[in-house]
Amino acid sequence: MKQTATATSDRVGWYPYVVVLMLGLVYTFNYLDRQILAILAEPIKADLGLTDTQIGMVSGLMFAVFYTVFGVPIAWLADRSHRVGIVAVACTMWSVFCGLCGMAQNYTHLVLARIGVGIGEAGGASPSMSVISDYFPPHRRGGAIGLFSLGVPLGATIGVAFGAWVAAHYGWRQAFIAVAVPGVVLSLLLILFVREPKRGRFDPPLEAKA
Repeated sequence: MKQTATATSDRVGWYPYVVVLMLGLVYTFNYLDRQILAILAEPIKADLGLTDTQIGMVSGLMFAVFYTVFGVPIAWLADRSHRVGIVAVACTMWSVFCGLCGMAQNYTHLVLARIGVGIGEAGGASPSMSVISDYFPPHRRGGAIGLFSLGVPLGATIGVAFGAWVAAHYGWRQAFIAVAVPGVVLSLLLILFVREPKRGRFDPPLEAKA
């Protein structure tokens, strides 16, 4: 009986890897959108007349505080509701506010847009990892989360290369919009192609825990 249960849990198939790919792409833009302001700091400072302190606040503190504070209640919500929907809404939110960063006309506009990015991105990583955990058995979960986590270096690399290139050719405002639009598209694809898994599907039965 025990061997049958283990054999069943080994059957992952191809679809969970599609899920990891989709969530990994979302995570790539999650990291890209949070890094793009730091990459474009100099042209933003020059255009909006910001000080080093102000650019440091919007690229660091204003993002980090709201990202951290909202991360806890969003993770709590993810334990009790539709996680794929949370990630999709969060992706839409941070992408829209990233685009609004490119439309900022002064420091206040930039601060408000950056706060929106921080709140949105708080709903990315923890619900995604929860979804992945219910698509993979424990002995394959680490590899799946490792693939998902590639979004961080990919986001950083794309942000430096693509963001700087767009800014050099079209301006810093267009760079924000260029990285925001794919995030909105990805959130729609997430809803269409990623199914919410059964929660705790690989957890041992209650009697086995006792």
